[in-house]
Formats: sequence, structure tokens, C-alpha cells
Amino acid sequence: MSGWFEALLRGVLTVLGASALLTLVRLIIGPTLPDRVVALDLIALQMVGGIAVYAMLTHEPGLLNVALVLAIISSLGTIAIARYLFQGGKGEP
Repeated sequence: MSGWFEALLRGVLTVLGASALLTLVRLIIGPTLPDRVVALDLIALQMVGGIAVYAMLTHEPGLLNVALVLAIISSLGTIAIARYLFQGGKGEP
């Protein structure tokens, strides 16, 4: 891997980390529950991106499986919470 590409990947990891911190602030101070759910989903997607970039940086393709599983679990969790909120916080009728 060339030097400039490795520096680019390290920069991408830095930007993802900084954006995850900003999203964590939104998660903590989010005024409504849907804002917090979206922030949590965004943090999970930033983690997926970070894992993928780290896998490229370290030449570990096995980490991409971890990123894929995290993305699937995160999206299923977001769908479950959205369905719960859509029903008004009640269980199944």
C-alpha cells in the first residue's frame, strides 16, 4: 500500500472518530427519542465504516464480516425501535 493511501485511510479514521463524538453529543442531548434512535444508528454506521477502513489498513479481510454483522444487527434494532414507537409504545394488539 502506498504512503499517501495509508495517510488517507488514517485521515478517514480520524474524521469518523470526530463525527462519532459529535453524534454522541446528539445522542446525549437529543430532545426526543427518535433523535436519539437516529443518533445511535448513525454511531453504529460510523463504527461499521471505521471497522471497514481499519480492515483495509491492516490487511485483515476477516474484519469485514464483523462490520457486516454489526450493520445487520444495527438496522434490525432501528427497525424494531421504529415499530415500537409507531405503535405508540404499546405491545402487540
